[in-house]
Amino acid sequence: MNDYSFDDYKRYLEEHLADLLPDIDPKSITLYEAMKYSLQAGGKRIRPVLLLAACDFCGGRIEEALPYACAIEYIHTYTLIHDDLPCMDDDDLRRGVPTNHKVYGEAVATLAGDGLQSAAYEIMQRDTLLYLDDPEALKKRIRAAYEITKGCGCRGVVAGQIADIEAEDRSCSQEMLDFIHVNKTAAMIVAAVRAGARMGNPDPDMLENLTVYAENLGLAFQIRDDILDVIGDEAELGKKTGHDSETLKATYPALYGLEASMDRLKDLTEKAIGALAGYYDNAELFTDLARQLEVRGK
Repeated sequence: MNDYSFDDYKRYLEEHLADLLPDIDPKSITLYEAMKYSLQAGGKRIRPVLLLAACDFCGGRIEEALPYACAIEYIHTYTLIHDDLPCMDDDDLRRGVPTNHKVYGEAVATLAGDGLQSAAYEIMQRDTLLYLDDPEALKKRIRAAYEITKGCGCRGVVAGQIADIEAEDRSCSQEMLDFIHVNKTAAMIVAAVRAGARMGNPDPDMLENLTVYAENLGLAFQIRDDILDVIGDEAELGKKTGHDSETLKATYPALYGLEASMDRLKDLTEKAIGALAGYYDNAELFTDLARQLEVRGK
């Protein structure tokens, strides 16, 4: 594994993030501008960095994983655009700037999200077409694309979103709350890690350990988000706090209280780190990231 830091992967991604957007006819320039607006508004880039790092961890070349890293960030950005719409969470700020619909209007924002989603699939398919004469390389790409597609769809993010909406202002069980968080947030983190691993040469144990890491990290990430909505600083987070309680969202603090939520966050973080403990220094980036996400916003 290369000795790259989180910031190294992030820098590499952001140098190429807009390069892979499909060419758009000038007659549709507003669509292109709206897509780029949210895509280049900043963000932690956790999912694409995890994809690149997992590829590297499994002996792959990050240059080959780049289209899939860009694709997952396109998809993540589309989900944020749609999540911010008045018909969903109705947020005015995202990543410290006005949300897409506040700048371009609801209709254009909806289409910008649609455009980013379809662009993600296009760049993954375009990459696979380059390897039709190389069955092994083609299999890697098909598997990586499948992981991403599954994680963002009706068995992942979309399933979590509908459950989240339907749980508003209702009694929510622990099982349903876990279902919401596992799908709404953790599914794409799992998809990123598994897709990146697929672009390398993981043995079954390595793939399983990375998956366990990602599952626990993803759930911990959302619980920290829930906590920060209660105690976080709006300026630092780049979005409004207190929104979950205003909209009567099903969250860990609402169901269990802050102290129990923090205990669950710590436990999940330790499980994530433990899943890769046997890889020692090779897993340092993953371990450090889990620790950082546990305390982000402090």
